[in-house]
Amino acid sequence: MRKFFVILLMISMFSCSKTKVDLIVYNANVYTVDNHFSKASAFAVKDGKFAAIGSDRKILSYYDATQTLDAQGQSIYPGFIDGHCHFVGYGETKVRFADLNGCKSFEEVLERLEKHNENNDSDWLLGRGWDQNLWEIKEFPENTMFQKRFPDKKVLITRVDGHAVLVSDNVLKIIGLNAKSNVEGGEIVVKNGKPTGILLDNAADMAKAAIPSLENKQRISALKVAQRDCFKHGLTGVTDAGLDIQSIALIDSLQQKGVLKMKVNAMVNPDDETMDYFMKFGVIEKERLTVRSVKIYADGALGSRGAKLLEPYSDAPETSGLIVESEDFYDHVCAKAYDAGYQVCCHAIGDGGVRMILNEYAKFLKGENNLRWRVEHSQVVDPQDFSLYKEYSIIPSIQATHCTSDMPWAEERLGSERVKNAYAYKTLLEQNGWLINGTDFPIEHISPIKTFYSSVARKDLIENRLTREDALKSMTIWAANGYFAENRKGSIEIGKEADFVILSDDIMTIEDEKIPEVKVVNTFINGEMVY
Repeated sequence: MRKFFVILLMISMFSCSKTKVDLIVYNANVYTVDNHFSKASAFAVKDGKFAAIGSDRKILSYYDATQTLDAQGQSIYPGFIDGHCHFVGYGETKVRFADLNGCKSFEEVLERLEKHNENNDSDWLLGRGWDQNLWEIKEFPENTMFQKRFPDKKVLITRVDGHAVLVSDNVLKIIGLNAKSNVEGGEIVVKNGKPTGILLDNAADMAKAAIPSLENKQRISALKVAQRDCFKHGLTGVTDAGLDIQSIALIDSLQQKGVLKMKVNAMVNPDDETMDYFMKFGVIEKERLTVRSVKIYADGALGSRGAKLLEPYSDAPETSGLIVESEDFYDHVCAKAYDAGYQVCCHAIGDGGVRMILNEYAKFLKGENNLRWRVEHSQVVDPQDFSLYKEYSIIPSIQATHCTSDMPWAEERLGSERVKNAYAYKTLLEQNGWLINGTDFPIEHISPIKTFYSSVARKDLIENRLTREDALKSMTIWAANGYFAENRKGSIEIGKEADFVILSDDIMTIEDEKIPEVKVVNTFINGEMVY
């Protein structure tokens, strides 16, 4: 009998012991974004991963943590993943460019440049973010005022979309361009026989390539600034759409040292040196760094009329935009990526650019597959081309804030009929059952909450907006799908990396107009509070 009571006591003692974990979060409104889109009120984290998920009673009864967090009823979501942005470029813009976003006139652009120049000891004066569509006279500016106001500076200011620049005459001289120059895949805007300083696409890239590189110390500072702002807005992962060897190597080294905690999916630039360097290693998957894709461009941007359209622009019938590379180039990059098991991710905005790259992908994909080649932006799609996404399992990577930013002038560019097939997010979603969402920062605002709002609350073509559930998936689990990371991140599930964000209100239930007011309370990566 005594032996029986000893055994009973031991069983009782064992059943009362709790499993040790690092963090317990409870009293929360948790959206797990698992396959059932289930909800919970608590979870436990151990060694940087979700160890248990359930009710407060279950988690608090069976687990004991070094740290506990009472969420006070606030809503928790998987860490937001930006499916397409320019993380490195954002940081560099922050540390060396004048902010020209929202300028209502070219005079305001010049005033901001003058203010920026007061604290700028470089012989280059740089700015980014101007948009002539916001001005009373919606025309490209000219560089004549640069010589008068900044005679000793090399001036380069980038349009908001990144596909057009305005440069001073001395920059044109440095890169060897004049009124008679011809740049394949680019354009030099000329007026009265003289360059205006406006350069489009490949011509703009020539000018940007002349800007001196940041020193290593400055590049590290820029990455820290980008990371700080991402954490502030609830981002735990980013896909950087096009990086060189040096940038990826620096990110990797800073992640290894613990200086950068941000998780980065890096698309490599499509030159042979960069592709050969990474593809010899095959797919690279580290704790915080993924390298498995190459970024190319089909065309330019709609705002600067560089996006390739099947028919001429409605407001500029003399042009239909640009395809920026040769067919041989696309064949070469796609073949190299296919052989290496890399994804191809192509910027395509106009319906002509989209059709070209869909047909290019078809040469290699042959039919249904799981290679997840992507069309970045997929902004204007001809009705007969939507089905090609499904036929070849091609994934659209959208940026919902482009829709709300472009709508004041998009119909002018495209006309009343063609605009109906622009920003067609629901139609794109229906092709494969999922899509990727992002901000394209610094072209748009860095906040994923703005992305969510633009996805669900659009007032122009309501039939093509996303449901809230699909919008949340597009910036969490589907964004992870976008680079084969869905088994590691993108949802709050046992065994996955404990990336999550706490918001001040529930974006899944509040009124549309209140969504932009929602704030990020905390951001966690691998169970560590980083904001």
